Parts: sequence; C-alpha cells; structure tokens
Amino acid sequence: MRLLLDAHALLWWLADDPSLDGAAREAIADPANEVIVSAATVWEITIKRALGKVSAPDGLAEVVDRAGFIEAPIAAVDAEQAAGLEPHHRDPFDRMLVAQASRLRAVVVTRDAIFARYGIETLPA
Repeated sequence: MRLLLDAHALLWWLADDPSLDGAAREAIADPANEVIVSAATVWEITIKRALGKVSAPDGLAEVVDRAGFIEAPIAAVDAEQAAGLEPHHRDPFDRMLVAQASRLRAVVVTRDAIFARYGIETLPA
C-alpha cells in the first residue's frame, strides 16, 4: 500500500507522539508499505515552524529522507489538478495532497475528514 502522510501525521510519527492512531502507526511502520511525503507537506511544516505554529525538527527534508520515506515532488499535473478541484477545502497544501494522492494512487494518512469528500482513500491518523 502507498501511504501519503498529511503534515500532522508526519510530525506525530517523527515525534513518536501517541496522538497518532495505532492503525496508522502500524501501517507506516510496515516495510511492505511505501510511505510518501509530499514536498508540499515539507513546505507547509517549514512555513508553520517559522511562524511558531508547530514544532518540527531542523532540516526536515533530511529527516524525512533518513526515515526512509519517499519524497513526492510537486509535478505540473499536480498543480493543475489541485487548482481544478471542487472548493471543499481551501487549504492549498491539502488540495495538493489530494491531487498527488490521486496521481500516485496513495492513501492519505490524515485526521482531516474533508479529504474523503474528494473521493480519495484515507487512513485515520
């Protein structure tokens, strides 16, 4: 299974935070699954960290790489699809995850229920 981590799921995983749902934790830890982190998620977390809204490690891109996660760059087709989505969600980072999950055929690990309105599969974080 391909898993695409939303920002909070990534941060909870990296911090070994008990807020992360047990099933999500098991799926991320399962070596049979591909765990993907979008460049948009790294961008979002880095911006929020600079604003003092979240706590995140320095060098997040390197931390993600060391964790063995796969980086998902933002492709032009992702940008086009994200821009054309129904306005269920106004957050541009989450809209990008919807587009990437669709293209990559990935399950989004998130607590944000709005993702399901786009018809993509989610796993509760």
